[in-house]
Amino acid sequence: MKKNIILSFILVISLAGCKKSFLEIPQKTGLSTNIFFKSESDFQQAINGAYAPLRGLYSGNNGAWAMGEQRSDNTTYKYNPNDRGSIQSEYIKDFTDDANSPVTANKYFTDYTIIARANQVLDPIDAVEFNAASKNNIKGQAYFLRAFAYFDLVQYFGQVPIHLKPVTTLDGTSLPLSSVETVYNQIISDAKQAATLLPNKAAQEAGRATSGAAKTLLGNVYVVLKRWAEAEAILKEVTGYSLLSDYNNVFSPSQKNNSESIFEVQFKEGPEGLASNFFYTFLIQPISAAEITAVTGIAEVPRTIQGFNLPTPDMIAAYEPGDKRKDASIGFLTASGVTYPYIKKYAHAHANTNNTNDNWPVYRYAEVLLFLAEAANEQNRPGEALTYLNMVRANPRTGLAPSIAAGQAAVRDAILVERRIELAFENKRWLDLVRTGNADQVMKAFGTRFKANPLSYYFPAGITPSPGSYTNIRLLFPLPASEAALSPFF
Repeated sequence: MKKNIILSFILVISLAGCKKSFLEIPQKTGLSTNIFFKSESDFQQAINGAYAPLRGLYSGNNGAWAMGEQRSDNTTYKYNPNDRGSIQSEYIKDFTDDANSPVTANKYFTDYTIIARANQVLDPIDAVEFNAASKNNIKGQAYFLRAFAYFDLVQYFGQVPIHLKPVTTLDGTSLPLSSVETVYNQIISDAKQAATLLPNKAAQEAGRATSGAAKTLLGNVYVVLKRWAEAEAILKEVTGYSLLSDYNNVFSPSQKNNSESIFEVQFKEGPEGLASNFFYTFLIQPISAAEITAVTGIAEVPRTIQGFNLPTPDMIAAYEPGDKRKDASIGFLTASGVTYPYIKKYAHAHANTNNTNDNWPVYRYAEVLLFLAEAANEQNRPGEALTYLNMVRANPRTGLAPSIAAGQAAVRDAILVERRIELAFENKRWLDLVRTGNADQVMKAFGTRFKANPLSYYFPAGITPSPGSYTNIRLLFPLPASEAALSPFF
């Protein structure tokens, strides 16, 4: 499938740029796109195309939320015995998924689509003359997107192939798996290039990657690799951002790309096919049209499969009394006469069902501050770490008092808790559990609670979880079987 994606993209560009020989049949083993890239506008179209797959990466029933959020103790699914057609995300949650999962395949192939499109920009761009500042901006965006996609891949799959050039032959579609260290080295190289080439947020078109986004990505990489001093140094360069005074406004469609936003995936309500639908994807089901309308205020239709990414009782209980972020993040609605929680962060006014205007937050300044807290603490400076932590926690928008955690271990725990609350439902929790070494312990304990009382986790009476669930807390996902079937290297 990846081969088809890469070659299809090449073929589309080849045909788009070919005028005199449109009807000529291209070689199956030697495709070229050189004839397409002649001007700045050609590269601008191509970099726009490199952003486009991000919408598919984050939305839909196979979106990134399934692996980044529902895999963790933050969210779960509503089991529906009458409709078993959407079962794959259940397997992700229960640690019973395998290499045939369409959820993991969506992440794998979408990331490689982004990589392929970034490569199509980077390979020919230096050979075409146009404005140097514009060229650097486009190159920086391509480097950022390629680094971003490889970072996503290596965190979830481990070893993956590295493609740095456009694929021009069938043989070139299959490459050996690169070591995790090699993949991270490439990510760091690309992110550094992006940070150098990209303008800051004030000088960049809204929604595009900036030097701040590249530095945040690089800092995130260093945090995962526990290279604390390097993480601290680059994250201190992420400037020009500030926390909003109202946590609700951080996610409001009326304040997209606000002063706190470092990078978010752009969606647009309307008929163009660019809309989001997170509220509906995360909606408890079965639910009647009237029950949905009670929340949205617009004409709705009944929905009858099952709910995904529902806040768990554990997540709801994790909020301290008086934390204003709880009401901004979690709401409650009635479905089939029963009250259930739902993710409220992505529930805003819209005109038509299943067509919303919410962007997806990837990096926010609050996370930079929490990364800085972690970096300082892991360098045995818990007092300084507490200062960064309380910039997020003891903020008027939370209504909480400053943390008084003392000592490196206590501050470490406080930072992880704060990340869970501040970044709830933004696909951070599972990766946090993995990189901090807590995934096995936390998820086995969650599984024990879940199996002991499935009714509390939205299971119907008489239905029990799979006996094999939560027995093997795998930290990485298997590479897609469809890809393995085509590649001689894995």
